[in-house]
Amino acid sequence: MGGMALPQVAPVETPEIQEAPEDDRPWVTIVWDDPVNLMSYVTWVFQKLFGYSKEKAEALMLDVHTKGKAVVSIGARERMEMDANQLHGYGLWATVDRS
Repeated sequence: MGGMALPQVAPVETPEIQEAPEDDRPWVTIVWDDPVNLMSYVTWVFQKLFGYSKEKAEALMLDVHTKGKAVVSIGARERMEMDANQLHGYGLWATVDRS
């Protein structure tokens, strides 16, 4: 009867192993370009919310302006959702996605 238990355990472990690589991918907060906010304001928000240097904040803002979007934070889903909500509070268009 001990042999019968092994096949029942193995299928349960296999899907967990297969799903692990996807679960390891971090989440990202993406800020999208909009026609409303000034570039200086977007730079200021990135500095205020994330503590980025002026140079880093400006580089991210330029990505938003020229490429249409920029990843501004990477981490756990809950944290990224909080970051996106804070960005919404400043009037920026932000979404959360897998990296």
